[in-house]
Amino acid sequence: MTEKAGSPETPRRLRADAQRNVDALMKAARTVFDASGVDAPAKEIADLAGVGVGTLYRHFPLRSDLVKAVVESGIDACAAAGPQLSAVHEPGDALAEWLRRYTEFLGTKRGLAPALHSGDPAYEGLSGYFLEKVGPALTALLDTAAAEGAVRDDVSAHDLLYAIANLCMPVPGEGPEYNRRMVAVLIDGLRTPRQGVSSGPSS
Repeated sequence: MTEKAGSPETPRRLRADAQRNVDALMKAARTVFDASGVDAPAKEIADLAGVGVGTLYRHFPLRSDLVKAVVESGIDACAAAGPQLSAVHEPGDALAEWLRRYTEFLGTKRGLAPALHSGDPAYEGLSGYFLEKVGPALTALLDTAAAEGAVRDDVSAHDLLYAIANLCMPVPGEGPEYNRRMVAVLIDGLRTPRQGVSSGPSS
């Protein structure tokens, strides 16, 4: 009886352990990829995660499997942040904070760029996944902020996603802080009401 009572818990415990390993591996991979690029040794990732190399390959047989999982987890986090921020911030502040987090997400992708632009078919679905998840999250934040009058109403989610992506491109001689400053300027401009095209001298 004791053996039977304990056996149903064992698979659940193993699944929980496996999920912790996956989470640790992806966290370690993000750190290693950012510091050393996507070609960093598997052992470096496994050591940082506190698991064996065999565990890494059991969950992610190919390097592209790990890269894709890291990117998708970042996309999921961006999407989930929308409602979370809306619950605790005013609409304009929620939007601004989300845009800052999106900026940080783009920064983490720099080390992944060689792989993502390699033409590997494993990454073909990532653009669609990104738009499917992140587009609605940003649209909801933007629409709510615009309806409240917190931001201008002539900017779309598409505009913001690609404007920030361009502002986050590497600039020779500059680091990520430069990109953050440029995004801060964009956010300030987003908050500013549009002025009339022609404004005569005040009387």
